[in-house]
Amino acid sequence: MSLLEVITKASIENSPTTSDGDFSIVLNSEPALLQLKPEKEESDDISLLKRGTGWSLLSTDVEVIESGQKFFKNLKKMMKNPNTFNKEEFFEVLVSYMTGIWDIFGISVSPDKVDEDNIVKMIEKLGSFMGRDVKGLVLEACVVLETWEILESMIVNGIVDHSGISSLINNLIEKKQSWLVVLCVKHVLDIQTYDMMCVLKYFLSLSKNGDSTLINVRREWESQAMSAIEKAKDVSLGPVRMDIARDASLLLMLAHDGFSVSEMCLHYLLASRNVDEVILGACISKLTGSEIMVLIRYLQKWLNKYERFPQVCPCPKAPFELGLKACEWVPSLEDIVKCLGLVVDEHFSSLVLHQEFHEELKSLEEVVNSLTAEAKICGILSNVTEALKIKTQRLAGDVA
Repeated sequence: MSLLEVITKASIENSPTTSDGDFSIVLNSEPALLQLKPEKEESDDISLLKRGTGWSLLSTDVEVIESGQKFFKNLKKMMKNPNTFNKEEFFEVLVSYMTGIWDIFGISVSPDKVDEDNIVKMIEKLGSFMGRDVKGLVLEACVVLETWEILESMIVNGIVDHSGISSLINNLIEKKQSWLVVLCVKHVLDIQTYDMMCVLKYFLSLSKNGDSTLINVRREWESQAMSAIEKAKDVSLGPVRMDIARDASLLLMLAHDGFSVSEMCLHYLLASRNVDEVILGACISKLTGSEIMVLIRYLQKWLNKYERFPQVCPCPKAPFELGLKACEWVPSLEDIVKCLGLVVDEHFSSLVLHQEFHEELKSLEEVVNSLTAEAKICGILSNVTEALKIKTQRLAGDVA
C-alpha cells in the first residue's frame, strides 16, 4: 500500500482511534521518505502528484513502537489492581521497558540498582522515545505512587504530553506538591487558561512559609543570588561579565529579599512567557476578595522595590553568559504594572466598595505617583539627550 493510500484510508476511516495507537511516537521520517520511488518511471500524467511506492518504517521504529505498546498494556493491567500495585513493581517494569529501548539500538545497559535515581537518569536519556500514551500512563503511575523524583525528571525534560497537562496540574495541587507545580509553570508549554488560573489561586492561597516542598524554591533563589555575587567579584570573568553579574545580583536581591517563599512562586507565573495579558486578565477576573488582597500586597512590594532601586533592570544576558537562569523569572516593572492594571480593570467595583482595600490602594497610589514623576523626568532627560546628540552630529558635519 502506498503512502498516499494509507493517508487516504485514514482520512475516510470512520472508526475512532484507540488511545494506544500504532504510531504513538514521533517517527524518523527522513529515511522512510528517501525510500519512496515513483510507481511509474515514465508517465504521461501532467499532475504534479505522483503515486509513490516503497514506503515502510525503519525496523528500529517498529520495535520501539511495539515495545511501547507492550509496556502500556502491561502497566495498565497492573494499575487496575491498586492493592498490589507498588513502587517496586512499577520500578521493575519501567526499567525493563527502558533497558529494552537501549537493546533495540544495540546498547547493552544493566543498571546496578533499580531505584528512583537510576530511573531518573534513564528518563533523561530515553524519555523522548516514550509514546504519548506511555508518557500519560507513567505520569499517572507516578502520581498514584507519589514517586516525585521521577515525575520531576519528566517535567523538567519536557516528557509531558499536552493532553495530560490539566490532570497533572490538578493532581499536584490536590496533593500539595507546590515545587512540582512551579516546575510545570517553568517547563511545560501551552498550559491552558483554566489550569493557569488554578495555579494562580493555589499560589495565592499558600501560607506564608508554604509547604515542605517549597524549600526548593527558596534554595534556588538563594543559590542563584549567591552565585551572582561571587561572579560579580570574579576578576577572571572580565569587566563586561562582571558588570552583568553585578546587575544580576541586584535583580536577584530584589526577587529574594522581603518575599515569602509562597510569594516567590508568583514570580514564575508573572514572568512566564506563556502568560500573556489576555490569559492573566482571565485568571485575575476569577479571584476572590482575599486572593485579590494577597496579590495587591505582593505587587505593592515589587513597586516599592523598583521605586527604591530605580537602577535595577532586566538582565537578559545573565542566563546565557553566566548561567544565572533565575534572572529569566524575575518580573519586570512592566509586568508588575500590567498585572496591577488588570486587577483594577477586573475588580474596580470591589476595590471601590470594600473598605479593606482602601488603605492598600492609598499606599499604592503614593508609590505609583512617585514612579510616574520619575518616569516623566527620565523622559525629559532622554529627549534633551537625544536633541543634544543630533545637535552635536550637525555641528560635527558642518566642521567637516
